[in-house]
Amino acid sequence: MDIKEGVPKIYVACLEAYNSGYLHGVWIDATQEVEQIYKEISEMLKSSPVPNAEEWEIHDSEYMGNTLPEYTSVEEAHERALFIMEYGEDLSSEVLKYTCDIDHAKHMMEECYHGEYDSEEDYARQFYDDCMEIPDHLAYYIDYERIARDMFMSDYVSFRVNGMTHVFHVD
Repeated sequence: MDIKEGVPKIYVACLEAYNSGYLHGVWIDATQEVEQIYKEISEMLKSSPVPNAEEWEIHDSEYMGNTLPEYTSVEEAHERALFIMEYGEDLSSEVLKYTCDIDHAKHMMEECYHGEYDSEEDYARQFYDDCMEIPDHLAYYIDYERIARDMFMSDYVSFRVNGMTHVFHVD
């Protein structure tokens, strides 16, 4: 099956073939239904150079931001692939590395995301502009760099992706 460029995919290898000195496996679109992924794994095992092959393992991935832990299940790979497709590989990869958990990563994107800014300081400036009106004669005395430093010590986290700072509050 031809997989479109940029679509998260997994490389599933036949372990019996691998242990016998053969590299036998297949790249599978991880965004398709889980049943279809298992069907493609079954077809790969049937075509193995080692008779009666039954064991397999995910050995590699592409367009998944190097976020697949060792011994990932098909279900988790599928869930991560859908997450990456929804939020983009670069940002979702950073969030997954930070959380190490797909459910927590989803929560962060859905409930904690504050948007993208030029910098943490830019976020702090926007935050205070939205919360209060600062008189012009006092505006020059506010040190947004220090405010941002304090905000991001414990209450916020940011990821620099594609030249922009993506801000999340920490639960």
